[in-house]
Amino acid sequence: MREEHHAFDFCVVGGGMAGLIAALAAARRGARVALVHDRPVLGGNASSEIRMHICGARGAGHRETGILEELLLENHYRNPQPNYSIWDSVLYGAAQYQPGLTLFLNATAQAARMDGSRVAAVRAWQLTTETALEISAALFADCSGDGILAPLTGAEYRIGREARREYGESIAPVEGDRKTMGLSCLFQAREYDRPMPFIPPAWACRFEKPEDLRGRDVQLRRTNFWWMEVGGDRDSIHDAERLREELIRIAFGVWDYLKNRAPDREQQANWALDWVGFLPGKRESRRYIGDHVLTQHDVESAGPFEDIVAYGGWTMDDHFPAGFYHPEAGTIFHPAPSPFGIAYRTLYSRNVENLFCAGRCHSATHAAMSATRVQGTTSLMGQAVGTAAAIAVRDGLTPRGVLERRRRELQEALMEDDVWLPGLARPVSDLCRAARLAASAGDPEPLRNGFDRRIGDAENAWIAPLGASVEYDFGGVRPLREARLVFDSCLDRKDGGRIARNMRHFYARDAAPWAPPPTLVRAFRLEARDAAGHWTVVHRAADNYQRLVRVPLAVEARGVRLTPETSWGDDLARVFAFEVR
Repeated sequence: MREEHHAFDFCVVGGGMAGLIAALAAARRGARVALVHDRPVLGGNASSEIRMHICGARGAGHRETGILEELLLENHYRNPQPNYSIWDSVLYGAAQYQPGLTLFLNATAQAARMDGSRVAAVRAWQLTTETALEISAALFADCSGDGILAPLTGAEYRIGREARREYGESIAPVEGDRKTMGLSCLFQAREYDRPMPFIPPAWACRFEKPEDLRGRDVQLRRTNFWWMEVGGDRDSIHDAERLREELIRIAFGVWDYLKNRAPDREQQANWALDWVGFLPGKRESRRYIGDHVLTQHDVESAGPFEDIVAYGGWTMDDHFPAGFYHPEAGTIFHPAPSPFGIAYRTLYSRNVENLFCAGRCHSATHAAMSATRVQGTTSLMGQAVGTAAAIAVRDGLTPRGVLERRRRELQEALMEDDVWLPGLARPVSDLCRAARLAASAGDPEPLRNGFDRRIGDAENAWIAPLGASVEYDFGGVRPLREARLVFDSCLDRKDGGRIARNMRHFYARDAAPWAPPPTLVRAFRLEARDAAGHWTVVHRAADNYQRLVRVPLAVEARGVRLTPETSWGDDLARVFAFEVR
């Protein structure tokens, strides 16, 4: 057996969407980061191993942006099929080739070394290399989903449902228990041009009639079969292997029913089972106790927190612990506003002073977590934690110290990186606020209002025909180091009439290929005006597919001009921000 010792500024345990994005955010802001993940691919429940599409806030224009949107747009650009191996490669490439980030895959955290109330190091076993890893760091983040660092470090945590009286939550059970939401093994199907018979394994469950499935939605084009769920009334961590066996039997049995006995089985005649997940996707296990515990009341009041660093917008989607065996459909969608704010104080341990937490293990009651556990929301938590960690590393602070001394800086950094914080406006540079702003068509003023998306009826965008231009005149020559642009990536984009997620959950022959959203500006140019009034092209992009674009500049100019030239399909250019510093 080999042993290795590594030292970093920040160590993230868990490479699901929250952990991946936390690691990327911290590394991009200068921290030396380790990302320790126990699987060969990144993405957690969104990866090719589990294949739960990324859900998030409901409502027009509420899609999560920041690093998550960057990854999704790269997937739209590179993955027209779309194919899960390409999606895996998008996530892998983002981490493996990010300067300042070291990736440890197939590495399972097994122990922690403490220094008083601080984590000094985490020990992990890397299966593929038979290597024991000890990773020391100033700061740690548990983004493992199961909250593995909590029992290893002595951090306070909860499992199960709180009693109704504890937080006064009306949707909580009268008496508390250790029941959770369950696990699922999903499957995916592919359509062919000829009938595709199916012979089930002898050990598959057998369902004879619709009543055997207890009224579940078995429409192939309508559901991803999330309701094949068990284990909430058992131990979602320690019983996981036995639960997987149960789930696999159910999955093959449901497909056997669809193909061979369902009343509408002729509609599935040309469909074949394309993939079955043998790694269960979990919904709930441990939850940290932070300086604030998010509750049902916080969700319902939309969480107007001073320390807002993320938001949710999913319903309080509280699955019955019995899951598949419950006599009715497997969940209650308790209403929740969209968006609702999430406090920074829910993203670190209250008793282990250098330990962040992000994802479904963050500090929330069972009721509130039923709304915050979806991956669009956990991705925002990850970006908040990674950004806070970089600030903490720079200034020698704890997670709580960032709240006390750098809260506003954290919020402004997140907005700068295209994370929407409902209720807050992004600060715009003094240079642009003082400059004269003019456009050849359309109203350019929204470009500097600090809101980088449509909010309600407010477009918050400069809208003009392609080929039109917008320019700043500074009234004198100024040094310029960067331009920041935010284009319209159609936050309400659809895939076959449904909200477009990161991936599809079935593969129909008539499905259109994926591509960047038609609203997105594809080609544009930036020009600088010198003291004599001459314009010179300082940057030209021919194949842009991102929403947030930063262009390094090293010029002195009296003015700067943006001209969107082409899009990915639309006739109009929609630009939410054009700012120079």
